[in-house]
Amino acid sequence: MPNERRIARIREVLERRQNDLSVVVENVWDPHNASAIVRSADGFAAGAVHLLYTIETAPELSRGVSAYTDKWTTIERHDATADLVETLRDRGQRILVTHVDDTARDYLEVDWTQPAALVLGNEQRGCSEELLDASDERIQIPMLGFAQSFNVSVAAAVILAEVARQRRAAGLLKPSWSDAKQRLLDYWIAREEAREQRRPPPEAP
Repeated sequence: MPNERRIARIREVLERRQNDLSVVVENVWDPHNASAIVRSADGFAAGAVHLLYTIETAPELSRGVSAYTDKWTTIERHDATADLVETLRDRGQRILVTHVDDTARDYLEVDWTQPAALVLGNEQRGCSEELLDASDERIQIPMLGFAQSFNVSVAAAVILAEVARQRRAAGLLKPSWSDAKQRLLDYWIAREEAREQRRPPPEAP
């Protein structure tokens, strides 16, 4: 069983985890990009990462690039856009899709203290038309140079940093607890015990 110091560290992370904030990775083909997004999602306390792969083959996440944060991130996989949208709607999260055109709003103008799902699309094609149509809002990072946009993993980090800034200012990153966080803590501890004892891991909550 993990020692008390380890359990305290796990609980500390969970206390700040934002269960009303999701990051969606749609058909991002480069495993390094997908893994870096997972790392940023963990670093900025996103509650879950949704991997939506309807065209590309879902890449294997690199634990080196993700700094092993995939182990501590709630990752949900989808092979249909409608399934993803229904899941996010059921959780009351607005869908904000990154997109580069005149209809997209500056990400700094968005109120990120509200439940939200940030969607990042394929490196070449961007987000799919299906997700764009289902979105509540299109957002973008205004560029000051010649490049039209940042690398998708960089864009994720830039936007999530603003999300965390707003939530910290609103007091939402203060430690909090819930039944859902307790279930995840129990699962993580049981998983660590199983690993130490070389048993199959328990089923995720």
